[in-house]
Order: sequence, then C-alpha cells, then structure tokens
Amino acid sequence: MRQGSGRRLSSQIFVSQVSILLVVVLVGFGLFAVQERKQVDRQYMDEALQIAQTVADTPEVKSCIAFPETNCDGTLQNIADRLQRDTKTDYVVIVDQNRIRHTHPNPSLRGQLIEEPLVTGPDVRFDPGSVGESVNGRVPLYGPLGNQIGEVSVGRKVTSVTSVFVGQLPVYAAWFGAALGVGALASYALARRLKRRTFGLELDEISKLLQEREAVLHGIREGMIAFDRAGRVTMVNDEARRLLGLPMFGGIGGYLEDVVPPGRLQDLLSGEIEGKDQVVLTDEHYLTVNRMPVTLAGKPHGAVVTLRDRTELSGLLRELDSVTSLTDALRAQQHEFSNRMHTVAGLLELGETDEALQFLTDLSGAEAAFAESVRSRIAPSVLVGLILAKAAVAGERGVELELTDDTWLGDTPDKVQALTTVLGNLIDNAFDAVSGPGVDPGKQGRVLVSIVEDDDGIGVRVADNGPGIPAGAAEHVFTDGFTTKPATGSMRRGLGLALVHRLVQRLGGSITASEGPGAVFTVRLPKAAENRGTLLSTGGGRRPR
Repeated sequence: MRQGSGRRLSSQIFVSQVSILLVVVLVGFGLFAVQERKQVDRQYMDEALQIAQTVADTPEVKSCIAFPETNCDGTLQNIADRLQRDTKTDYVVIVDQNRIRHTHPNPSLRGQLIEEPLVTGPDVRFDPGSVGESVNGRVPLYGPLGNQIGEVSVGRKVTSVTSVFVGQLPVYAAWFGAALGVGALASYALARRLKRRTFGLELDEISKLLQEREAVLHGIREGMIAFDRAGRVTMVNDEARRLLGLPMFGGIGGYLEDVVPPGRLQDLLSGEIEGKDQVVLTDEHYLTVNRMPVTLAGKPHGAVVTLRDRTELSGLLRELDSVTSLTDALRAQQHEFSNRMHTVAGLLELGETDEALQFLTDLSGAEAAFAESVRSRIAPSVLVGLILAKAAVAGERGVELELTDDTWLGDTPDKVQALTTVLGNLIDNAFDAVSGPGVDPGKQGRVLVSIVEDDDGIGVRVADNGPGIPAGAAEHVFTDGFTTKPATGSMRRGLGLALVHRLVQRLGGSITASEGPGAVFTVRLPKAAENRGTLLSTGGGRRPR
C-alpha cells in the first residue's frame, strides 16, 4: 500500500505521545522540585528551631546568661561550637536581655549588639544576617526564675540547604525518568495497536478513504444501514433515510428499535428473519432487503443491510400482470368463441340449421343473462368488466364463478380502485387454489363472490372449495413474501395478499382469512358518509328487496 509523504502513522503517534509525556514529566518535575524545595526549607527551619529550643533549655546557658561570670562566654561558645559541629548548622547565637551576642562563629561579632528586637515566642524565617542568607529558628531564653533573659538563634546557610536539595534531585529525576520510560513503552505499544487497528493505513490514506466512503455511500441509489456488535446504528446513507422515512440527522448511535417501528421490517434489519432478497412492504415502498454480517480478522464487527427500492418495478410488473390477466381473459373468450363457431359450422355443414340457430340463441341468452345479472347488482362498470373477465377465465380453467344472491353495490367512486385491487387478487388466489397443482382433477372448482353494501360500509367475501389454508397459517398469509406457491417468472409470490392487507388497513377496514378446507376471505371497508344509501347509477337497477 502507498506510504504517506511523512513519517508513518505509528511513528507520528509514538513521537507525539513521547513529546507530550516529556513535557508533562518536565513540568511535573519542576513543580515537584519547587514544592520539595519549600519542604526542605521548612524542614531545616523546624530543625533549627528545635536546636535553638534545646540550647535555650540547657541549664548552663540559662545560668551563664542569668548570672554571668568571668568564664561564662567561653563556656557558652564551647557549647555553641559543639552543637554546630554535631548538628551541622552554620551558627548558634546566644543573646542576652540587652541584645548583646555572647556566641557567634565570627569572633569579631561576639559582644556586639544585634539590630532586631528579641523574640517573645518561637519564630522561623529566612534571615539575611551577618553570615549570609540562612534558614533561621529563634526561641526566647528564660532564666531560672521564669523571666525572659535573652534569645537563642540557630541557622543554616541557604547555600548549604541548596546543596542538600540538589543532592536529592538525582533520585527524584530517576523516578521521573522511569515513569517517562514506562510511558514511552506504553505509547509504543499503543502506536503498534493503532497501526493494527487501522490496517497499516496512513493519515492521508484514512482521510481519503473516509471521503471516498462518504461519496460512495451517499451517492448510490441503494439504501445502506450499518450496525455495530451491540446493535447500534453506525451509518445510514441518504437513500436509506428516504426509504425508511428517517430524519436527515437522526438515528446514528441509537438502537434499531428506537429508529424503526416493530414489525417485519425491524425483524429483517435486526436479523431475526434471515434469507436473501427478503421482501417487505412499507406504506410507500416495496423493498428488497439483504443483511450481511461483517467479520474482520475472524471477529464479528456488526452487520450491513442493503435496501433496494423495487416500487416502480413492482408497479410495472403488476401492470404487466393486469395486462396479462386481461389478455388471458380475451384469449379465453376467443377460445370459447372459436369452439362455438366450430360447433355452429359443424351443425350447418350437417344441414341442421334449426339446431345451429337454437344453439346460438341459447348461448346469447345465457351470456346476456349473466352480464345483465352482474350489471343489475353492481353499479361501477370497472367492477362489472373485472367480474365478466374473470368469469371468462374461470370458464376456460374449468372453474365455476358465482355471485351470491345478496350481492349489491351502488356507485362508490372513492372505493372502486380499492375494490378492483381487492377483488382481482382474491379471485385470482381462489382460481389458483381450486385449479392449481395438487388439486383433485375430478373435483369441480367453485368460487363464490359476495359484494354487499349497507349503511355502514362494503363487505366483500370470496370463498372457494380448494384445500384451504393450513392450521396456524391464517395470521401469516398477509405477511410480505409469505406464500405456499412457487414463484412464476419475474413476479414475486406472496405480495398480493400483503398489498390487499395494507390497502384495506389504509382505508380503515379489516380483512380476515379462515383456516381449514375451503378458504374464505372476508373484507370490510368503511363507507364514506356521502356515499351511504346511494342507488345504482348505471344498469338501471335498485337494491333488491
């Protein structure tokens, strides 16, 4: 794979993290050094204060200052020199009540007056005194009788304290260096891991790959949704948002059940329903759904779902199916007409003119009677044409199609298209049920159609004497893609009843199916108020009493 123009991604990450660690360690070490210096200064101040208190509590010191004698200054200086040597302090100064020094490392300052007043309590400070700046501790000196008779001052030069502090720094620096080394090793391990996680891609390659992915995903005419292992939505392209009706910037990071309502579509997206090219119907689209798990380096990383919009194709196929049905009806009528003409020709050839005339008269009367019966009961001419066409198909397939005696339908322009779709699908399914594969050829197929309009709405009932719906399957016959029949040509099975079901629900109606031998489909459509009680506007008939 092409390498980046600069350092490799892992090297950049390692160098950046080590640089950050180095800055953090240096800043931390500096802050620690400042705090440690304050602590060391305070430690030596407290130590000087304790030494000064020890000197002030010495009986010889109290006696010599309270009751001075000739050799007292020598005694006090010996005590001060011994304490300086033993405690490694730089000076021990004993001052009397008159602020006169009795001891001092510099002999020329012994017997000299100090400038500052005596302390009345323990005190620590930085003292810029005669020996140079020092950390100093002073305590009042009390005599045998309990009265203050002077003070004791003990100190160590700041330079001495600094040398001690500097001597401790290498130990602390070693600890910080060890921390820096551990951090560098951790950074190196993290850089290697990130390199593996990014499959060795460099920064410019990752950026370009992301740009290309966004361009491809949002430019294709196929919906795509990606899920992680936890089932959260990680990617939705524009086409998927359009097909599913999702908001433009919503859904990412949420769970599937929060994005898609319960139903077959959610089950297909989640993987509960498996299979290739699964069909699902939404309120606006006919979709083909495919779900594929994503596995990288042998580990599951979620799934990708593709959605293909077949709405226009489905509409064209259904129009083609309608044309095919019409063609079948015309072919059936032509076939029946040819048979009748052959019969008439045979009778005429035999010279049976009276028989031929009677044959034609009977046929004309029967067809005219059936057509007139349909027209007198059903007002919409579209439905009349549909039933007559289906009757021709039924005659060719050897199926008996009948209308019930109570069938009656007035003018319902707002329901004609829906009734045409419902009746066409239900009658076609009934024909398939009574004349399809596996049906007893010696049994006369029979389909009974009932269309009844009343004050509350329109009821449609289509019954057949076929094998019927298996037990437990009635609740699934309206599911997208559910069918017990093989696919024929390019037309997918299992959509007719699903379309009918959605159409009826959209109109606020209901549809049910019976189980067991002889399937019965019952549809109930609510009637618009302005259409209730309407009389037939075509055919001249009224509702039979």
